Amino acid sequence: MKVAITGASGFVGRALSECLRASGHSVIAVSLRTQPPPQVFAGCQAVVNLAGEPVAQRWTAAARERISNSRIQSTRSLLAALRQHPPAVLVSASAVGFYGSRGDEILTEDSPPSSDFLGQLALRWEQEARAAEQFGVRVVTPRIGVVLGRGGGALAKMLLPFRMGVGGRLGSGQQWMSWIALDDLVSLIEFAIDEAAFSGPVNAVAPNPVTNADFTRELAAALHRPAILPVPAFALKILFGEMSQVLLGGQRVIPQAALLAGFQFHLADLGQALRKAIAG
Repeated sequence: MKVAITGASGFVGRALSECLRASGHSVIAVSLRTQPPPQVFAGCQAVVNLAGEPVAQRWTAAARERISNSRIQSTRSLLAALRQHPPAVLVSASAVGFYGSRGDEILTEDSPPSSDFLGQLALRWEQEARAAEQFGVRVVTPRIGVVLGRGGGALAKMLLPFRMGVGGRLGSGQQWMSWIALDDLVSLIEFAIDEAAFSGPVNAVAPNPVTNADFTRELAAALHRPAILPVPAFALKILFGEMSQVLLGGQRVIPQAALLAGFQFHLADLGQALRKAIAG
């Protein structure tokens, strides 16, 4: 199978490209920084759209515009090219930020979006991708949680302070974290490509969300370090401004669609997933 990937040089894109090639597929990397020529997608049976500006930054007006354009405008450009060479399936990334901060509420793919910046951005991002259904493409929009793997992602930013013994919970630590091991995320994307009956939103998270306090304890244990210095909420607000709400809020998300479709998570235990990610 020939698979085109946008964002192929990123944390998830690199792992997905490696896995697909190991399975015998042909993989091409496509940049969305400029309008991709339609012929790039000729002969592609699947397209995976992973492109997007990092959200973890202070949300200035310019940053908001970059974050939005890297998702909305780039997906629109992608679909303009795909119209001439439509693949069988488009897997276009979204995020659990779709749901906003909802306390202890258990969230499934049927839960409504949040009205905040990330919620509305994720909603528009998915709507842009699902426009490909108009020309016969099956569309899957994985709402991705915190991805745990070696060499990038959120974990890479956490390891240094924890290894130095100065890691700790964020704020109260009671906010929920919906996470997924990188290997399981790659497998879920492959599953979405292969399963012809699989479409629409899918929560790309492990079945066992945890609180930030529990995550902190598991990470400290995996590193054999203490976790005794919590990061106060006011410090995060000073550092990140409005974006701090992403760290201090949370989502208790369940992968209902994936489980109902028969997908098997191999790293559903947080401690095991962290140990594997740290060991490489």
